[in-house]
Amino acid sequence: MQCIVNRRAQFSASHRYWLPELSENENVEKFGLCSKFPSHGHNYVLFISLAGELDEYGMVLNLSDVKQVIKREVTSQLDFSYLNDVWTEFQQTLPTTENIARVIWERLAPHLPLVRVQLFEHPELWADYMGNGMEAYLSISTHFSAAHRLAHPDLSLEENTEIYGKCARVNGHGHNYHLEVTVKGEIDPRTGMTVDLGALNQVIEDYVLQPFDHTFLNKDIAFFAKVVPTAENIALYISNVLRSPIQELGAKLYKVKLIESPNNSCEIYAADTESTSVSAAISQPVLARV
Repeated sequence: MQCIVNRRAQFSASHRYWLPELSENENVEKFGLCSKFPSHGHNYVLFISLAGELDEYGMVLNLSDVKQVIKREVTSQLDFSYLNDVWTEFQQTLPTTENIARVIWERLAPHLPLVRVQLFEHPELWADYMGNGMEAYLSISTHFSAAHRLAHPDLSLEENTEIYGKCARVNGHGHNYHLEVTVKGEIDPRTGMTVDLGALNQVIEDYVLQPFDHTFLNKDIAFFAKVVPTAENIALYISNVLRSPIQELGAKLYKVKLIESPNNSCEIYAADTESTSVSAAISQPVLARV
């Protein structure tokens, strides 16, 4: 029986985004604060996913052995290092989150049956790499606060209460929404980036956070005057409004995850919604509204 197991590791390291062929002004314009000297650092958290058959001892691999491989090939070399100098790969392609994940894969692949390398630069920025050439996934986590009421405009209060329960109460209620946006793209062979991170953050700020934060969605976002702002519909709406701006940055929107509360969340994959109207019913189980 096939099974996937995951091993966590961590290391602390510094890096700098700086290309010697560019002037100081060009580097600052391209990389912002990340171009500053001296370098800046992070406490990286690494997850290695491995696949295989269960053996007679109930294991895919001996995780003690896996730990030693990761330590020998990766963490002992990267921990408390200056990434730009520690591995030759980072002298050719800058040590961005997504490129570090790619190079870690290449270092571990001869020794372990990898299916994914996931690297967190910090809790709000991480990359996934699955061994597909220069293709990688970059995720940003952010948040906004908003109120909403779950009530279909064509139904009575009694009918809406039957469907949405307490969430149909006329004065609405609020959430601190957590939003994760994942994009897919090719790692640039020089900058190490799948997308300009500053530009991606600005797109999310302009198209989602500014319009949504501290609003009553039903009243302040025109679209939700007639579309019930469930977590699913909000995520689908965000997916649709982000798709084109992210494509203009040279990447593709891959996934939007909206966490409404610790108990409720939903995920929308952009490839599944290219021909989907936001007002259409989402063909997934409705979340519990409590």
